[in-house]
Amino acid sequence: MNPVAPKLRAHLGIALIGVALAVLPFVVGATFGNSWVRIVDFALLYVMLALGLNIVVGFAGLLDLGYIAFYAVGAYLYALLSSPHLALAFPAVFASAPDLPFWLVLPLGALVAGLFGVMLGAPTLKLRGDYLAIVTLGFGEIIRIFLNNLNAPLNLTNGPQGINNIAPARIAGHALSRPLELFGAQIPSVTLYYYFFLALTLLVIFVCVRLQDSRLGRAWVAIREDEVAARACGINTRNVKLLAFGLGATFGGVAGGLFAGFQGFVSPESFGLLESIMVLCMVVLGGMGNIAGVILGAVLLALLPEVLRWGAAPLQQALFGSVPVDPETLRLLLFGIALVLVMRLRPAGLWPSALRRRELAAHADGSAP
Repeated sequence: MNPVAPKLRAHLGIALIGVALAVLPFVVGATFGNSWVRIVDFALLYVMLALGLNIVVGFAGLLDLGYIAFYAVGAYLYALLSSPHLALAFPAVFASAPDLPFWLVLPLGALVAGLFGVMLGAPTLKLRGDYLAIVTLGFGEIIRIFLNNLNAPLNLTNGPQGINNIAPARIAGHALSRPLELFGAQIPSVTLYYYFFLALTLLVIFVCVRLQDSRLGRAWVAIREDEVAARACGINTRNVKLLAFGLGATFGGVAGGLFAGFQGFVSPESFGLLESIMVLCMVVLGGMGNIAGVILGAVLLALLPEVLRWGAAPLQQALFGSVPVDPETLRLLLFGIALVLVMRLRPAGLWPSALRRRELAAHADGSAP
């Protein structure tokens, strides 16, 4: 067999995927409207979140139900440093709104989110399974409650009203919230954000692939399989776990900052427990530990609810001549049924890693210890 042929097919496949991703916003915008391009933008943010959580849950095997807290930290730090809120709330301290460049604020939010991840990981090093899940769940709720109540006596977060007038991302002096004139054609804002989010998503994927194949990635897998054996082999489980929490939280902080700049508004309602559960479902549904599977799960769970919302009313009208069930209620019902069916028929996920597939096969055969 010619060894050049598989490489050629692989390169051809990558080229086709690249072309499809490049023309996707124009095809979607022309077919369904720019509102669906905006939904695709949010899907890319969820891909970043899911990949970050996959480091904690998929690679290291640490169940985290409060991951959305790091998303909130990144979003609120970006909002505070890119809006007039601090100048309005503390005029004696801030004479004017902070005028920091986007490329400084976004990494700063990622760094602070990473520090919060280490703060969460440090006191939970000896916890695993359900106990770790309960502690991380509490951490996520504490962050949300703090954001909701830090409007008195000092108005730091503006409480449930949230922070608005957040500056958008700027590239080469152009704000992505405004359309771009290029060769006589106008590129909408949502399309500009799509390409920006896509570039950062590809960077996150590259980092995750390198981490998975690194010595650190193998240490995470060893801890996930058997922490006692990993410690006996000389792995510093404390530092490796802290790195998993910190790196995963860093990706969450990046996604949070992008979300704040994209929306122009943040409030505690965007960072509830259901959001954490949704991101965890993306990882589990796609295939824990498998980067391609996690991306698939994130895209499906980001788009499926909107597809169900969009098609629920026309489908009922065609079948019954009326809309007897509220589309939002029906959307949640169908979404739940779809999740149950997938996890019943594909317990390892839609695209599991080879290791995970072998583990489940061994348990099914009764050959696992």
